[in-house]
Amino acid sequence: MKNISLDKTDKAILSLLQQNSERPVSDIAEQVGLTSTPCWRRIQRLQESGIITRRVALLSAASLGLTMTVFVQVKAARHDGNWLEKFARHCSSFDEVVEFYRMSGEYDYLLKVLVCDMASFDHFYKRLVNGIDLNDVTSSFAMEQIKYSTAMPLNHL
Repeated sequence: MKNISLDKTDKAILSLLQQNSERPVSDIAEQVGLTSTPCWRRIQRLQESGIITRRVALLSAASLGLTMTVFVQVKAARHDGNWLEKFARHCSSFDEVVEFYRMSGEYDYLLKVLVCDMASFDHFYKRLVNGIDLNDVTSSFAMEQIKYSTAMPLNHL
């Protein structure tokens, strides 16, 4: 990933793409005060630099029946590279795990899990704890999603 400086036009392009990555380049160019070719070149530069990593379709979890969000906190059984590698592969293999972090603090790892219902979570949980040595696991169930965004903040740039 190249380190590039971003001007206000780059930030405006990124903001527009985060709202809708399928927006035609001509529309983006008009919004940011460029013609299509220089705008397209900027988008290409943002992709080549690694700032734009990919363009995806965002799906509605609720429309797919994924109405339960669970945050699972895990305390490691051991703190060595082999265990971590095995644990990372294990957790990453589950489709239900949509985010996975190594944390500071009391718990070592945080998983964001999307499932249909409690029975689905129970099935996931049994598969999670099976075959890997864990010290402690605790789960918190989201009652309400108050904010959700995939957009990166750009104000600091």
